Amino acid sequence: MTEWGVFLVIVALASFVIAIVTPLLKLNTTITKLISKIDVLGKDFDEMELKNHRARERIWQHNEKQDDAIDNHEIRITSLEIRQKEGE
Repeated sequence: MTEWGVFLVIVALASFVIAIVTPLLKLNTTITKLISKIDVLGKDFDEMELKNHRARERIWQHNEKQDDAIDNHEIRITSLEIRQKEGE
């Protein structure tokens, strides 16, 4: 093998390594970015679940207050109806 033949083999191997390593580095960078974005999305989702839970608790508390008020009105209406029937 001549000197040029050795040189061409070395250049071919170097080109092959560069052709393989470059996409791998880009892929690694992209995967790292995706992992960090997924972590952020996970934290955001956890916060959203917590806020949603708190909002549902407030809604149920308000619903219970309304139920108590409706029960009170029903009792008052029933007692008024009884008084009205007794007065007739």
